Amino acid sequence: MSLVKSFSEKIKKNKKKKLQRKNSLISIKKNIDELYDLIYQVVTTYSKKEHTNPLNSFGKKCFSQSDEDGITIEIFKRLNNLSSGFFLELGVGDGTENNTLILLSLGWKGFWVGGSDLAFETSSSKKLKFYKNWITVENILSILNKGLKHLKVKELDLISVDLDGNDFHIVEKILNSGFFPKVFILEYNAKFPPPVKFKINYNPKHQWRNDDYFGTSLESWNSLLTKFGYRLLCCNSQTGANCFFVKNKFSKLFKEVPNDINQIYSEPRYLLHKNFGHKKSIELITQIINS
Repeated sequence: MSLVKSFSEKIKKNKKKKLQRKNSLISIKKNIDELYDLIYQVVTTYSKKEHTNPLNSFGKKCFSQSDEDGITIEIFKRLNNLSSGFFLELGVGDGTENNTLILLSLGWKGFWVGGSDLAFETSSSKKLKFYKNWITVENILSILNKGLKHLKVKELDLISVDLDGNDFHIVEKILNSGFFPKVFILEYNAKFPPPVKFKINYNPKHQWRNDDYFGTSLESWNSLLTKFGYRLLCCNSQTGANCFFVKNKFSKLFKEVPNDINQIYSEPRYLLHKNFGHKKSIELITQIINS
């Protein structure tokens, strides 16, 4: 009996140690997450204060990767286009984090295109249409025209592009084909500061490998968009991932924005906020797209 008792006590001690180790790991993870959040908040505050572009002070995160939502809201508020409009977003991931969900919540309509499945159904939505397509220069116009036909419009207020690859070539095709939205939101490769020009070679099969071979430098975007009558307004300062262009005719609404690209450029800060607010809710997004 003493042997059985001894063995039983050893089992209890082992279980207790395992539980203590588990609790210790949970505690360490929690401390790391809290430290991460603190660093993020410091970086966010610093990036807003040190940036010379006043538009960056409006940056806020809701559904976007970081502070893009707040900048988007401010731009369309000035364009008197906040409560309704039409958009196209290319590259939306699973649909839970992108640049146009905030616009859907404000009453906009639009369509998404991406190569991955969404985390929710859109078939019942009267505001949002999703096309699952691998986007190339060869098919972008047919997709674009299909989306416009679905929305029953001829023009878009916003085009947002984040494809981690052939973005420049896709946007160039859109512009050369005569489509000119009021605003572009474009991912840029912040590894290359102005005046460096860079874009990846076109490859319809390109897939991002989590390295620095992707997209387009800010200088290259600026060269392309200015030729078609657009002005560079802002780069999101928190991560240095997205840039904003507006049609020249709206420039008077952004008089305080610098004209020097070097004052607008934001360097890469890919320290993304992992735990912004509560856990993402599919129910919340479903309500937005079906309301």
